[in-house]
Amino acid sequence: MNSASTDPFVPCRRVGDGSWHHFFGYYNKSNWDKGNRLLLAQRTPWMDQYLTPEVKATVGYFDTGDGDRFHAVGETGAWNWQMGSQLQWLDGAPGRQLVYNDRTGDIKARYPGFGAVVVDVDSGARRQLPMPVYVVAPSSAWALSVNYRRLYATHETIGYSEPGQPFELPLAPADDGIWRMDMASGDAALLVSYAQLKAFHHRPSMDKAIHWVSHIEVNPSSSRILFLHRWTERVKDETCFLHRLITMNPDGSGMRLLECSDHPLPQLAEDFDPGAVGTFDYEKSEYQISHPLWQDDGHIIVWGPHAGEIHYHLYHDAEGGAVEVVGRGVLVENGHMTFSPVDKRWMLSDTYPDDRTHERFLFLFDMHTGERRNLGSFYATPELSKENRCDLHPRWSRDGRLVCIDSVHEHQRQMHVLDVSSIVG
Repeated sequence: MNSASTDPFVPCRRVGDGSWHHFFGYYNKSNWDKGNRLLLAQRTPWMDQYLTPEVKATVGYFDTGDGDRFHAVGETGAWNWQMGSQLQWLDGAPGRQLVYNDRTGDIKARYPGFGAVVVDVDSGARRQLPMPVYVVAPSSAWALSVNYRRLYATHETIGYSEPGQPFELPLAPADDGIWRMDMASGDAALLVSYAQLKAFHHRPSMDKAIHWVSHIEVNPSSSRILFLHRWTERVKDETCFLHRLITMNPDGSGMRLLECSDHPLPQLAEDFDPGAVGTFDYEKSEYQISHPLWQDDGHIIVWGPHAGEIHYHLYHDAEGGAVEVVGRGVLVENGHMTFSPVDKRWMLSDTYPDDRTHERFLFLFDMHTGERRNLGSFYATPELSKENRCDLHPRWSRDGRLVCIDSVHEHQRQMHVLDVSSIVG
């Protein structure tokens, strides 16, 4: 860890020998397999690289039971620094299977050239799916898919580039949105379109805006979906993004609006300079709704505004469901939060870099006592931009005793494992 850190933090080790750069990506799923031994990762020769369709990352896993030996299973051109290739284990499938996005070259696909690859790490068997995945349901029976070309235009950090961009995109099309793809057959159905989202509890600020979705998550029993609906008239300025938290059934029915942060946007004035917006200003906005995740089948943790205040909030997914503040006065800024898979008492999260020191904290929050326990302080290289930054994105091991993060505090993009067993017991 950075030498400026003085707290008695928990044990932390780098994964691998550091001869390549490695990262997993997002915080919303574990990169440990069901046996708690194999650790998914993307490998690259660079810490920082502008991503074009030709830039490839190696997909594979570390075997922590064999000296962190890295096993490559493929290569992908469909990835970004924030989410990787949406690499994830198929927890509900037999054996040890994983899936990741790739540029398949299938020009007849729903999103031409993009799909996903399923790999059985034990047999080596591979098969291709006709759509890229965003998240796979815990049952592994189906996945949700979106248009990564659209995401690249609306929120470059989480999209995939294509030759010939920028493209003109319809603002709220009726033939695109969130798709549900069967993981066995590849058959897909459109669950909700952007036109439907625009019409659902319509706001005037939506009329001239382009629409997209992000942070799509499936609850543990695969019976309910959450997502953020976002829209803006100025895609290059994230402080102009407007947000809603919505849930629905796996067939697209039962759509429910839990929160909306629509508000006036002085940034849309002609003389406003988007270049004056700092790298993390968007993440620190008082109107931001971000990083929602299921605590269990009926509750959602999220950073966002409610009743005129912005906090970590816990929502009950029901019409008129209760909303409660988590960590008032203790959890005072945006982070990537998840609950221990074995004990919901423990919430894992992080902070964004301090504007002055560029340090960010990884911590556990005790839902019983309201106490925050810092696990480490990590330096974030300020030269990295929005698109190629390295957030900690903390992830739990399956037994809830270890935490994995991505970090650049050693001037390499690497994964690190921290032992939290002394705290969680």
